[in-house]
Amino acid sequence: MEKRTKRIHLEHWHIVNAGLVIYDILMVNFAYFFALWLRFDCRFSEIPDEYLRAFIRFAPIYTIVCILVFWAARLYKSIWRFASYSELIRTAIATSITFCVQVIGITVIYCRMPISYYFFGIIIQFLAVLGIRFSYRFVLLLRSNKKKSIEEGRCKHVMLVGAGAAGQMILRDLSKSREMTDKICCIIDDNSNKRGRFIDGIPVVGNRDDIMPSVEKYHIDKIFLAIPSASAEDKREILNICKETGCEMKSLPGIYQMVNGEVTVGAMREVAIEDLLGREQIQVEMDDIFRYLSGKTILVTGGGGSIGSELCRQIAGHSPKLLIIFDMYENNAYDIEQELKETHPDLNLLVLIGSVRDSRRINKVFETYKPDVVYHAAAHKHVPLMETSPCESIKNNAIGTYKTAFAAMKNGCQRFVLISTDKAVNPTNIMGASKRLCEMIIQTFDKMIKDGREGELPALYAHAEDEDGHIEKGWKITNGARTEFVAVRFGNVLGSNGSVIPLFKKQIQHGGPVTVTHPDIIRYFMTIPEAVSLVLQAGIYAKGGEIFVLDMGSPVKIDTLARNLIKLSGYKPGIDIQIEYTGLRPGEKLYEEKLMEEEGMKTTPNHLIHIGCPIAFDMERFIGQLEELMMAAYENRGDICEMVGRMVPTYCPKVDDGDESKKEIYEILLKEAAMTLEPEL
Repeated sequence: MEKRTKRIHLEHWHIVNAGLVIYDILMVNFAYFFALWLRFDCRFSEIPDEYLRAFIRFAPIYTIVCILVFWAARLYKSIWRFASYSELIRTAIATSITFCVQVIGITVIYCRMPISYYFFGIIIQFLAVLGIRFSYRFVLLLRSNKKKSIEEGRCKHVMLVGAGAAGQMILRDLSKSREMTDKICCIIDDNSNKRGRFIDGIPVVGNRDDIMPSVEKYHIDKIFLAIPSASAEDKREILNICKETGCEMKSLPGIYQMVNGEVTVGAMREVAIEDLLGREQIQVEMDDIFRYLSGKTILVTGGGGSIGSELCRQIAGHSPKLLIIFDMYENNAYDIEQELKETHPDLNLLVLIGSVRDSRRINKVFETYKPDVVYHAAAHKHVPLMETSPCESIKNNAIGTYKTAFAAMKNGCQRFVLISTDKAVNPTNIMGASKRLCEMIIQTFDKMIKDGREGELPALYAHAEDEDGHIEKGWKITNGARTEFVAVRFGNVLGSNGSVIPLFKKQIQHGGPVTVTHPDIIRYFMTIPEAVSLVLQAGIYAKGGEIFVLDMGSPVKIDTLARNLIKLSGYKPGIDIQIEYTGLRPGEKLYEEKLMEEEGMKTTPNHLIHIGCPIAFDMERFIGQLEELMMAAYENRGDICEMVGRMVPTYCPKVDDGDESKKEIYEILLKEAAMTLEPEL
């Protein structure tokens, strides 16, 4: 029979522990001998024979006890590279037990030793036993520090703006990170009491005026803004300084993260262009809004778009009876559906595909689900594209709004809110003119209902011939409708589909050039949450027929916007990224207006939201013209813009550059824009 030999395999830690056992045998005896030697002036010859014999005879017993106690305390099984408080406590307990054995054993069996023998012996033993074990971690730490110093040249040097609670959390979170990609070198804070002092070893070098010299002194690559409670004006001023440094910038979005304990480096986001707008976020009393919406069936047309999807997000969190998303583009509708299912699993959600241009489809939706509130966001919004396809703008925007409003009124909807635009004021393009038609449609519906004449409103449709008239009979309105119709008008929305910001960002990513239509073009801007807040607020203030307008502050130069976006991306405009001026596009004007002069203004409880008084017009004539316009649009007639011009007196496709009143208004707006984003202009 073949004889088999069993091979013993020793792990590395077995060898290390054997070495520790030998070390402990030597050190526990050396510790007390050294203590005895110290007691007698470090002279071996002065040690009395009685004490020396007692030490030598007790040493084997004490050694065995120590090894057993250390083994029981798992001092030979710990992974010492990860040694922590637990290992320290176990070492202290084991040393205390062996100390008791030493004191009692040698005193009872042999003789009482000097007090200093016991005292210094246990201290030396504890330090020797603990030291050898934690020295391994210390060596690893030295290696790590050496590695850090080698890699430091590859680290990004960071300036932290804000020495408050948020700044301290960011600093400590970064210091704990094992990924040595960022290193905070200095801190900026406007509190003079903190200047010249240190937070976790990092110097507070000064206030916002010291940003530029400190960037140069400390070779800063990134700037972290941890000032969530600062006002918009202060943030804008600091960002205007930071963007001139050419450094990459990140910011902590808001004070809510302090409350939620989410202040980490991972929570930092890229500084967005809206941070430079220099005005406070529009605050709306959302509790009243959501109390109104709770328990209601709500329809959002164009619910997959940028404004529509944000409406759905905010409405979804406040217990609607049913939220209906209606959109003709299935990809967008699918995306928002999946998002809401994940974030609001209990939401009663319905996603329907269809077009507001299809009168049968939109009417069927209202007949089936009887929505209480409608937010009508479905529209074609791209100005140059609509200039080349004006009939599509009329079909979708004007006629689609009429059909949706008609279905809402016919089926007992309580409130209909139209999403409009500042391009509807003195429009120079067909898109703006079509949105002005939408506003006029809303005002017409509201006035006809208040006058008890809603039965006179025709059902517009462009289906095949209806010889027996069943469509007209089925859609006939009887007096007694109760729907309230309002419109909400605002400017350009940052980050929305078709917004200039995503285009600029894409151009910057590709290395430029960034295309601006005109060096002096200016626009009003707002964020998507602000736009949605205004739309929801309109549902509370509405009495019927109003046009709600947001005070969007000062206008912004698009050229300055582009330059700031380039700087925020860490490049120099005109050097790293070129700017090209392409000229005004068809239908585009240098500035937008929020209200027509004749509309006037009324205030609301929210001082940033105003109401434009309706402009009187011949509604009977308008309805007749609208029927003709629909037929012309579906026939794709070439004179559609002229027809719109007869219906919208303020529509002027060609702006007279020599109009002194317009020129004066523009110069005032240009001065405001110069102060908004670039104070040095």
